[in-house]
Amino acid sequence: MSDSDTMKREVAGRMGDAFAPIVEGGMDPIAAAAEVRARLKASRRPAKPVEVGKVENRTIPGPAGEIPVRIYQPLGAGDTHLPVVIYFHGGGFVLCDLDSHDSCCRRLSNGIGAVVVSVDYRLAPEHPFPAAVDDAWAATEWVGSHVDELGGDPARLVLAGDSAGGNLAAVMAMTARDRGAPAIAFQVLIYPVVDQRRKSSLASPHTKSGVLTAAHMQWFTEQYLGVDGNRSSAQVSPILGDLSGLPDAHVLTGGLDPLCEEGEEYARRLAAGGAKVSVRRYDRGFHGFFNLADHLPDAAQATDDVCTVVRDALGTQP
Repeated sequence: MSDSDTMKREVAGRMGDAFAPIVEGGMDPIAAAAEVRARLKASRRPAKPVEVGKVENRTIPGPAGEIPVRIYQPLGAGDTHLPVVIYFHGGGFVLCDLDSHDSCCRRLSNGIGAVVVSVDYRLAPEHPFPAAVDDAWAATEWVGSHVDELGGDPARLVLAGDSAGGNLAAVMAMTARDRGAPAIAFQVLIYPVVDQRRKSSLASPHTKSGVLTAAHMQWFTEQYLGVDGNRSSAQVSPILGDLSGLPDAHVLTGGLDPLCEEGEEYARRLAAGGAKVSVRRYDRGFHGFFNLADHLPDAAQATDDVCTVVRDALGTQP
């Protein structure tokens, strides 16, 4: 059995245990979400320390109060004119936080040679749509107006995220285009959720893997949008929006991920809208694998590949 297969079984087991309160029923959505978060947090495997130049926890102004962010400076880089990556973590708009994606952001900061600003946006069901979008935009605007303070280069601003965070990155790219600022140089979409109608993902044979099942996906969507929420708005399903004039992009997908087809279709539509788009599918990649670089060689390779793509796109030296 390969490392990927072993890790997939382990992650599937953790997801199954964590989601037991949802399967069993009897809990209100907020209590159920809190229980799932607690179970997933308790099951996290310790990550290998990844040293970076500096880490700062702070808050920035948001539409409903302060938004926590974590700012990473890379090892061995100068203090000014670095690329700046705004990172939105995954978790179905319900789960995860700055800590769950800490190692991922450290690796991206060092590998790209960039300042990374990880955003702890509000989560559903306590804060349903559009709370996450509003926080993501507040963070994008804040970074755009504080690039000099961060030691960044305003011409090399990148939006990135995985899964639900990939959705937010895509929506932020569209919003920045429509509002005329800040200028986004590139976007990195890691197995992004781009179609909340879930047509291709729910039909995928990989929904039975246990990592991201049909029941999981429907539950996430209902927490974020409500049972009767509009799933066809471009702010929740960016694949249905105007994809012309958007920044160049790299889209990463996993061959064992139910979101593989919608991510690759989004890449095709981005390219049709005029963006230069690269796509990389990892055949043994399951949903969530990118965040396991401390434990899975395929994920470490995928991280290195993303860093190479971004450096090449921005003209950054390794």
